[in-house]
Amino acid sequence: MATKFLLSFLLISCYVLSISGEKETGFVGSVDPKSLSYKKKHTLSHFRFYWHEIFSGSNPSSVRIIPPQPKYSTTTTFGSVGVFDNVLTLGPELYSKVVGSAEGLYSSTSQKEFALLVITNFVLTEGKYNGSTITFVGRSPIAQKVREMPVVGGSGVFRFARGFVESRTLSFDPQTRNNTIEYNVYVYH
Repeated sequence: MATKFLLSFLLISCYVLSISGEKETGFVGSVDPKSLSYKKKHTLSHFRFYWHEIFSGSNPSSVRIIPPQPKYSTTTTFGSVGVFDNVLTLGPELYSKVVGSAEGLYSSTSQKEFALLVITNFVLTEGKYNGSTITFVGRSPIAQKVREMPVVGGSGVFRFARGFVESRTLSFDPQTRNNTIEYNVYVYH
């Protein structure tokens, strides 16, 4: 008898909570997608950027803020954390046209291989994309020729964006750690 009563009480409680829902919480509501500039028709765009990461010199664009654990300092750099504000250009040369910056952070998160967790905003500065961002987050196993990470959103033109990013290292200087990476961004917006 007690089991039937408890089951009935739980069912009634769930029903009461489900019908009260939106009014009771006060922090959730329906939104007209048009009020947020959300269009039903999506565009699939492909962008190619070249990222230039500079660790050396008096004004580096990438800085390690937490060193790796001593046990991993010469292998996977596990535990290290860094921040970056790297220039994005149209061509692989550092002097080619600047179209934005890559701002974010990275952390070496694998004890077995050199792999980074990367959180990045591509902040664009050209044409109709000026002021818009594309955001991606993901695992980047550096030894792989091509790394893929998901686009998780954006701002401006890229509100509600989704897609993926492929990155390829074009050059790397082992002494300075300076590098150039090609990014191909495929994004629905």
